[in-house]
Amino acid sequence: MKIFPAIDLRGGKAVRLYQGDYNQMTVYGENPCEVAAGFLRAGAKNLHVVDLDGAKEGKPENFETIRRLIAESGLQVEVGGGIRTEERIRAYLDLGAARVILGTIAVENFDFTVRMASQYPGKIAVGVDMKDGYAATQGWLKVSGEEGIAFCRRLFEAGVQTVICTDISRDGAQKGTNLDLYRQLCTIKGLQVVASGGIGSIGELEELHRMGVWGAILGKALYTGQLDLAQAVRFEEETA
Repeated sequence: MKIFPAIDLRGGKAVRLYQGDYNQMTVYGENPCEVAAGFLRAGAKNLHVVDLDGAKEGKPENFETIRRLIAESGLQVEVGGGIRTEERIRAYLDLGAARVILGTIAVENFDFTVRMASQYPGKIAVGVDMKDGYAATQGWLKVSGEEGIAFCRRLFEAGVQTVICTDISRDGAQKGTNLDLYRQLCTIKGLQVVASGGIGSIGELEELHRMGVWGAILGKALYTGQLDLAQAVRFEEETA
């Protein structure tokens, strides 16, 4: 199982939101590169970065900070948030991003998303953020009519290999992750499922691995000390 410690960016700072609410934000690092350096010291190999301002505004707002993270962190960085054109995809890939995550655009322009997944094989993932079972867009501020699990299946059948799925109600809430959701997603044989939102223990990682989840994003539990990243990395190595 791949482990992705997360840095969410707002105003150039490392922050966490509670259930995607921009008004319930905690700043955990004034310098995101220092946060990433701590992840590297703990043994992490990967980094999940989201431009929260970009997700809300529909354009990259923390580009320079992300450029520094890619250049200086020593980690394989995947990037999401406000990426809705091929120009922006190429800009992040040209910086050296390991992978680009499409979110809102996947719901609003499915054909474009499928085309990008084909054009940049292995470099595109889709973030499907679910609220009450439906895919949310615009930085989680709007809920679409796309039923989340059915949408993930449609993405896979169209050629998208990796889906990062978040239950918004669990994100930042420290209530545990939605194991039933990922159990259902793992019935889509061949899809690389990345779990995100509420993961707070090695036991949950073990259960996710047993059901076939490919990767896990760790956020608030790392920042509060609920979950030890070094221990999670050891689990990653054991399950490689």
